[in-house]
Amino acid sequence: MIKISVAAGVAGLCILLGLLGLEAPRAGLAVSQTHVGDTPVTVMRRPAAEGPVVVIAHGFAGSRQLMSAWQLSLARAGFITVSFDFEGHGRNPVPMSGDVTSIDGTTRLLMEETGRVIDFAVTLPGAMPRVALIGHSMASDVVVRQGLADDRVAAIIGISIFSQAVTETAPENLLLLNGAWEGALRSEARRVMADLGAEEGDLVGTPGAGFARMALPVPMVEHVGVLYAPSGIAAGIDWLGQSLGVVPQSGPVTLGPWILLTLFGVVLLVWPLSRALPQGDAPWHPHRALFWGLAVGPAIATPILLGLFDTRFLPVLVADYLALHLALYGALVLAGAAWAGGLPARRGVVWGLALAAYGIVVFGGIMDRHVGSFFPHPGRVGVMLAILPGAVLAMLADAVLSEAARAHLWRRVVARGMFLISLGIAVALDFERLFFLIIILPVIGLFYLSYGMMGRFIGRRSGSIVAMGVGLGVILGWALGVTFPMFDPGL
Repeated sequence: MIKISVAAGVAGLCILLGLLGLEAPRAGLAVSQTHVGDTPVTVMRRPAAEGPVVVIAHGFAGSRQLMSAWQLSLARAGFITVSFDFEGHGRNPVPMSGDVTSIDGTTRLLMEETGRVIDFAVTLPGAMPRVALIGHSMASDVVVRQGLADDRVAAIIGISIFSQAVTETAPENLLLLNGAWEGALRSEARRVMADLGAEEGDLVGTPGAGFARMALPVPMVEHVGVLYAPSGIAAGIDWLGQSLGVVPQSGPVTLGPWILLTLFGVVLLVWPLSRALPQGDAPWHPHRALFWGLAVGPAIATPILLGLFDTRFLPVLVADYLALHLALYGALVLAGAAWAGGLPARRGVVWGLALAAYGIVVFGGIMDRHVGSFFPHPGRVGVMLAILPGAVLAMLADAVLSEAARAHLWRRVVARGMFLISLGIAVALDFERLFFLIIILPVIGLFYLSYGMMGRFIGRRSGSIVAMGVGLGVILGWALGVTFPMFDPGL
């Protein structure tokens, strides 16, 4: 009982301190939500701020919230900042459209949307008709091209940047930021600087005084961590201050540790809550040879079988394939378990739904405010319902192979590793269409570390495969449904 109380107290303290740390940077800022046409927009600024505007654009499968560390930092530094959800992303109800392989297709439409947001931004009270653009990943190419086409743009920051529009002479004021662990993107940044006879870390020219360019690696971060690294944000504040003639009033905001602390507390709290469940018996334990057959066979068969069919049926990039992959993989594992006499008893549905509600409302609520869009607009409901059955089947299969998290560690690692390998095989078989699945692989890995741990607490206590599988399945279906960009090539 003492351990339970201590764990609950530690979890509550982590959540409280984390939320205080996340909310503190907003103090003293004017934050407003609006729309430019159908595009959702967030404006952050000091109440009396005047001067140039910074427009901030997220990457593929991202949203405004993912850029919060940058927007809060720049708003506190004195800039007028505007972030927005691209078409197909976050709470933007308009799907992405056009040819994703053509500059005159999807990219052109995203540029036009960025232009409309710029038109709005320069009309804000106190705003000057001089603009800086910041874009992450996919948006780095969009902001570079929009900057070249729009005379109002005086500076650009490309984060995790890749853009064939960058030349030796254009754009004029460009800072390239890449995570130190982004090998391919860093190589491209080095090439861009080499064309100028410079290296990473060298400043060519002077920001705000004509041509200027610099490429900086941000230490010890990757494609998402680069958005939270204080050193990268500090470099961006300095670059924009010099480029736009603004004296920054503060430095970077640190959100990453507070996010981790808060979510750690939310996950940990499930352990004392799970102790209220009745202690369950050990679930079915397949012998070693059977386990390997169930873990490896469906993982390899699924992408091969699906490769024989056209799997496009949803207006969402690659999510239709993923829905079928999850469903077929889960069905094959469960069929094998049923053949071997290991189909789980239908016990624990209510516990699983309670876990799903906690994960969506509590964990998801914090994610939605501080990390990424987690609550959908009505247009996504159909997509979420289509993904849900496959997600539940896959997580039931995961619970069977992991024996409701009571299996040896090596079995749990093999089962989840083979599922990730299965998705990797699918990408290899149809790289052009399923390339974007690569982005979701680390997301699923993080899902296992966070939501998976909550499911582990429930499974180990109750011994219920259904509770663990249904709970995690509903959460996974929800998360995938709100993450993948909506897409309609016919628009």
